[in-house]
Amino acid sequence: MICLFGPNGAGKTNILEAVSLLVPGRGLRGQDFHHLARLEGNGNWAVASEVQCPLGEVRLGTSFEGGGATSRKVAVDGHVEKSAGALAQYLKMLWLTPAQDRLFMGPGSDRRRFFDRMVASFNDAHASHVSAFEKLMRERNALLQHHRADEVWLATLETQMAEQAIAIAVARNQASDLLARHFASHASPGPFPWGVLQLHGEIEELVATFPAVQAEDEYAKILADSRGLDRSQQRTMRGPHRADISVLHGPKSTPAEMCSTGEQKALLIGLVLAQAQAAKEVLEASPILLLDEVAAHLDEARRRGLFAALAALGCQAWMTGTDENLFAEAGASACRYEVKDGTVHVRY
Repeated sequence: MICLFGPNGAGKTNILEAVSLLVPGRGLRGQDFHHLARLEGNGNWAVASEVQCPLGEVRLGTSFEGGGATSRKVAVDGHVEKSAGALAQYLKMLWLTPAQDRLFMGPGSDRRRFFDRMVASFNDAHASHVSAFEKLMRERNALLQHHRADEVWLATLETQMAEQAIAIAVARNQASDLLARHFASHASPGPFPWGVLQLHGEIEELVATFPAVQAEDEYAKILADSRGLDRSQQRTMRGPHRADISVLHGPKSTPAEMCSTGEQKALLIGLVLAQAQAAKEVLEASPILLLDEVAAHLDEARRRGLFAALAALGCQAWMTGTDENLFAEAGASACRYEVKDGTVHVRY
């Protein structure tokens, strides 16, 4: 356990965000890369790390150059990779931020991103498939706005979208089934309630009904038939980007969105801990957990339960808080660092 404490604005979350960029995606807060640079700087940023993972020791780096760049560079042991997807085989990560406290009440896109990170901890290629699908979808949306769109090019894009969409849906279904079995077998009383997670999505249902090749053809046909609607709406209305999850508070058999704020927070932590345990059992390695301000609104009993659960997992967990006393019961094995004015000080 790595405990970072200090006043608001000291830079604690920035450290977690830097760590989160060592996996595919846009990181902890989902920001555009140019927003991560210093306001008074030149627009560039970089993260360098030394990692011990199941594949051995490796140096991972990622950087972004301001100006007109839209993507970041990634290097593994000094070798520049084609995309950030290369990071997936070395590290798995899950995170919680204060913005996710109302995850069950917010838009479906937030829950989908949360679930896709869970899926990615089991499937190295999942994040790359999601990124590829979104890129193809943007190209199709832009092409549809032309009155004389190239029908052949549209069909090509839709075929490629279907390939990525089915891969996404298959991975989601497999992870959903695995997590359901794990949650059911580990449902027991504790400081954090167990949950029942259900995946809802048209394409996910499609791949559960048809073989993958037939499902690809079916979704490509759906896209072709939906061109008129999608053109009028200026977006693609059907696909894996419309999937959602619902969560039931297991002990109370209550939909998560109907639970109190405190119950939702505890349920969210319980889901992350259970998923980390499931990943450890399947992969024999725990994902790294980034828990921003996780202990601030927990009572003493739940804080003790959180530290005990993290210790039992044996994973690397980064936590932040404004008060050092929040981590008083984290144990002697926890590393504590004070963050002040963007500088890290080792305490004990």
